[in-house]
Amino acid sequence: MTAVAASNVNHIDTAHGVRSSSEFLTFRLGGEEYGIDILRVQEIRSFEKPTRIANAPSHVLGVVNLRGVIVPVVDLRIKLGCDTVEYNGLTVVIVLNVKGRVVGAVVDSVSDVLELPREQVRPAPEMASSTVDTAFITGIASVGERMLILMDIEALLGSPDMGLTDV
Repeated sequence: MTAVAASNVNHIDTAHGVRSSSEFLTFRLGGEEYGIDILRVQEIRSFEKPTRIANAPSHVLGVVNLRGVIVPVVDLRIKLGCDTVEYNGLTVVIVLNVKGRVVGAVVDSVSDVLELPREQVRPAPEMASSTVDTAFITGIASVGERMLILMDIEALLGSPDMGLTDV
């Protein structure tokens, strides 16, 4: 189990009161790399098989007991439609604080923490298809040779179809 310090090292533009950069925890889902606001991350844990809950959606794997707190565990790979879902030694659970609730999110692996200047983040592309939900994508950043999809984890896990938080 690895704890992540969620220190806010974001720089504030005092003239405008706007963050000039933000820190993101980066992780992999299939062949893609994603980033979430580090301030939502409580800790990172190795994957342990959760206790299944009857009639839960397929992306809700079940619950685990985390120091006396019952935490729902969501497999983001299933939720976001990854082709293959394999549990191995790199599979981890990112424990998040979402709308005042603790939720575990299963990902293929965690990469690192990146500080991204606001200028490096581009808006998410508009999708004309009604079958593609990009409401949780806040932007795209180029980091060296790779593309990083920045997501609003609170919007994704806090959506009514997830059934994890009160609407």
